[in-house]
Amino acid sequence: MNSKEQLIQLRKETGMNRKQFCEYFSIPYRTMTDWELGNRQMPEYLLRLMKYKVEMEKHMERSR
Repeated sequence: MNSKEQLIQLRKETGMNRKQFCEYFSIPYRTMTDWELGNRQMPEYLLRLMKYKVEMEKHMERSR
């Protein structure tokens, strides 16, 4: 699975639409759109950090 597909999957797993996801991660909407459409390549390290943040937030929710 390439980074574009992984990003789309991550966003869908959060249950957020593209606008909400952009606001959550402070990413410009146009940049996110370009990544999801494959017009630009997303930095691999950024995808890893985003996955990490989402997983940690899930873990914190379960711990409450």
